[in-house]
Amino acid sequence: MKFDFFIGIDVSKNELDYSVVKAGVELFHFKAANNLDGIRAFVKMLKSKGGKPSNALFCMEHTGIYNNPLLNYCTKQKIAVWVEPAIQIKQFSGLQRGKNDRVDALRIALYAYKNRGEVKLWEPKRYAVQRLKYLLSVRSRIINVLKQLSIPLKEEKDFTDSRVYNAKMNSHSIKVLKREIKDIEKEILLILKEDKELSRMYNLVTSVEGIGMVTATCIIITTNEFKDITEAKKFACYSGVAPFEHSSGTSIRGKTRVSRMANKTVKTLLHMAALSAIKMKGELRDYFERKVAEGKNKMSVINAVRNKLIQRIFAVIRDNRKYEKIYTNSLA
Repeated sequence: MKFDFFIGIDVSKNELDYSVVKAGVELFHFKAANNLDGIRAFVKMLKSKGGKPSNALFCMEHTGIYNNPLLNYCTKQKIAVWVEPAIQIKQFSGLQRGKNDRVDALRIALYAYKNRGEVKLWEPKRYAVQRLKYLLSVRSRIINVLKQLSIPLKEEKDFTDSRVYNAKMNSHSIKVLKREIKDIEKEILLILKEDKELSRMYNLVTSVEGIGMVTATCIIITTNEFKDITEAKKFACYSGVAPFEHSSGTSIRGKTRVSRMANKTVKTLLHMAALSAIKMKGELRDYFERKVAEGKNKMSVINAVRNKLIQRIFAVIRDNRKYEKIYTNSLA
């Protein structure tokens, strides 16, 4: 698809900064409220400058819910949108001096222009997937609150005078939070069961040993049902599991390491899945014990197990077939 105008948008909670680039040159900058009226005001300005939304590419960084007003508008108006990770644009731009909303918008616009041959148009996730993402997010927040309440209570019990300590304090809140977590998990499972495609993928992914409900759901969401990320290697990079060599010539010989620029939630879930897998009797536990016995670093071996889990997950999706222990050669 050919675009004449490349529009970089710096997104914040209250405002959107637009930088409009044509042929590598900024035509104008525009600031407006991050709401429907502000978006319409920008489109009106764009048209007054000879541009049309139909031949423009809107590019922005991932900023969570603050993107929604503009994404919803572009979806309804069938406007081309490119949403990129902030780190991707930052790395491409290189060392930059100065930073403000206007400068950031221009950098995003130039990124879109210079990489126009590699554009990846954004598509909204299905409602069921959006709902799953929301439920997992709420579940995560409740678990964090639960930890904040539970840990201090335990410490108070162990280290506070029994005449001062009140065991009933916050206990009701803890029970309510635990019940809410169970209710959320029930709704997640109901969505996964009632949606035919999600049910198929969920059953395949959870057939891999060590992969539970939360991890499987998170992977389905982050890959957008394995449509945005289709290769195990790319997902390993995305989740900070793929090891990278750190060497140059004869003078630099650093250890092979994983990237710190990763989805830490997915990485943590895969770590827990790997720990679960090596506790189960089977090939992965045998592999872990053998490598550790050979003198390998335990964390390096666990990371290798995480990679094996990712390979198996993408293999069962690719082959549309549940994982079988006797079929390890093609799935490992």
